Amino acid sequence: MQSPYNVLIMGASYGSLLAIKLLLAGHWVKLVCLPAEAVVINKEGILVRLPVKSLDAPIEINSPDLPGVLTAESPESVDPGKYDMVVLAMQEPQYGSPGVRELLDATAKAKVPCMSIMNMPPLPYLRRIPNVNTDSLSHCYTDPSVWDSFNPALMTLASPDPQAFRPPDEAMNVLQVTLPTNFKVARFDSDDHTAMLRQMQSDIESIRYDSPKGAIELPVKLKVHDSIFVPLAKWSMLLTGNYRCIQRDSIRSIKEAVHSDIELSRSVYNWVGELCRTIGASEKDQVPFEKYANAAKGLEKPSSAARALFGGALNIERVDCLVKTIAVHNDMHSNVVDEIVALVDELLQKNRRMSQSTETA
Repeated sequence: MQSPYNVLIMGASYGSLLAIKLLLAGHWVKLVCLPAEAVVINKEGILVRLPVKSLDAPIEINSPDLPGVLTAESPESVDPGKYDMVVLAMQEPQYGSPGVRELLDATAKAKVPCMSIMNMPPLPYLRRIPNVNTDSLSHCYTDPSVWDSFNPALMTLASPDPQAFRPPDEAMNVLQVTLPTNFKVARFDSDDHTAMLRQMQSDIESIRYDSPKGAIELPVKLKVHDSIFVPLAKWSMLLTGNYRCIQRDSIRSIKEAVHSDIELSRSVYNWVGELCRTIGASEKDQVPFEKYANAAKGLEKPSSAARALFGGALNIERVDCLVKTIAVHNDMHSNVVDEIVALVDELLQKNRRMSQSTETA
């Protein structure tokens, strides 16, 4: 392998999944996180539980046992200019928080190539798509100004298809993977930056892990694509499953959201896919509904957006709003998507009213 890449990952929860793959491949990773998380990670590393088809139980991968080097710091202590690549793995609303906002802006000004593994695509990435009017999308972002300094050529997007969560009853450095699919990343504008992605892809594919059944390949790989539309395949999944976990008075699992009315789910999924094709995607950039519906059978927890909303969040990622707005500009309309957006708007306003009444009480 060539010299290790030095990768900065903003977000130690979901970011731990990509981190563990890079560490297995021998690269160096710094996780940007809260001070308390940094203390635990620097002392104990991270532990990722990964299901493997050929094994009866998930394997536990501990970062101190791996060839790569892992450290963690809070955002105000980090110089992004020292890294080969920055990975954006936080939820979109977090990028406006103190410390993170300044680090994000410093990353843009340092002209470091960035790969987002957020569900909500950063505005600079959408500016790479000629048929998307990004000026109309600002209201879908918690604070669109945090993206102002970025050069779109230095931003790419990976579809965060793998599903994972932090078990609530365990230490904050533990991540449980529930759906071990691949990160599908679009190329950068630059051939040199794209070559870095392809090298990471190759290094991750070369990993062999010593298991009770001998050396095995591990799931969750990085797949580099020339089409900038490939990561947008996640939009159909989000609108069909993740946001339909949200009901007026409760939340439900992604599995239930998809399979309680499979034909309605199919129609939503295909409508979003049609929207993506309208702005330039091809069918080969997308995932067939049957494949997604089958994967959703294993998603027995509510989405992170649903959990956050019913946990009192004042902001969540609004891919629902993004999709609806792009659709309006392309003369497309879905009653189901309209209802999703209206319900999320209503519940967020309720949370904000409750927060304000608590502050003034």
